[in-house]
Amino acid sequence: MASTAKSDIILANPAPLGLMAFGTTTVLLNLSNAGFYPMSSAVLTMGLFYGGLAQIIAGALEFRRGNTFGMMAFLSYGLFWESFVFLNLLPSLGLGAAPSTNSLSSYLFIWGLFTLLMFFGTLRANGALAFVFGSLFVLFFLLTGAVASGNASVMTIAGYEGVVCGLSAMYTSIAELLNETYGRSVLPLFLLRPKA
Repeated sequence: MASTAKSDIILANPAPLGLMAFGTTTVLLNLSNAGFYPMSSAVLTMGLFYGGLAQIIAGALEFRRGNTFGMMAFLSYGLFWESFVFLNLLPSLGLGAAPSTNSLSSYLFIWGLFTLLMFFGTLRANGALAFVFGSLFVLFFLLTGAVASGNASVMTIAGYEGVVCGLSAMYTSIAELLNETYGRSVLPLFLLRPKA
């Protein structure tokens, strides 16, 4: 039996899955933050499975493809969603105290700092992805401010900004998917550097 060389194996691009999982879950959560409905099991279930599990799968597939940035991003944000769900569930199950204002704002601040550092990696990719990470950085710091201050207006602003962030990830996902499917630029990704 002839062996197949690694270079002969064609792997699907997992980025559209990871970006869509992130984007749709981010929109759903931030509609709640903007005041359209209260936090519910719909948000937490979406976070656990699509936002969390689907991004973890996408990150593992990016590892297989040798894409360090994609692996780091999707695994990290997939695990963010898992941690976010458990942060909300554990107190109600009696398995831990609800986070204090200081601990929750610190949690959000650390994720904002991580996102800022990851943003610099997007500058080697395209403008659509840079916008996703840039708007996510802004979102985390708005959320940090809203939690630390207890200001409902800042939380509402964060919610609307988060919807924009999530929609930008959905756009980037479908642009990558359609551009690859049709073999041409159907939706622009706004290249930041010319192709080699």
